[in-house]
Amino acid sequence: QVQLVESGGGLVQPGGSLRLSCATSGFTFRAAAMSWYRRAPGKEREWVADITSSGISPNYADSAKGRFTISRDNAKNTLYLQMNSLNSEDTAVYYCNRGSHGSSNIYWGQGTQVTVST
Repeated sequence: QVQLVESGGGLVQPGGSLRLSCATSGFTFRAAAMSWYRRAPGKEREWVADITSSGISPNYADSAKGRFTISRDNAKNTLYLQMNSLNSEDTAVYYCNRGSHGSSNIYWGQGTQVTVST
């Protein structure tokens, strides 16, 4: 029943920006903390950012601080990740999921590919 559909990824040049979206259904989005994760080639999945159900107190991995902004629209059941000043180290498949960092998640969506390259 839980659906997580990431979109907005693509090819971007270094220094560029992308805005990722996560459309959700099958749970009470407005009551759920949410996170963004990513998995780079040859690496394990890592947590990027999280946000409380009300949209306050966002947290970021050190690699994302100052460049990424997590937000949500509870009326649309949608989570967002604005990514600025992208570099090659940001190349990864990006996933959204329920909960804050450290949460245990069984179900994962397909993710959306972000490639930063010239």
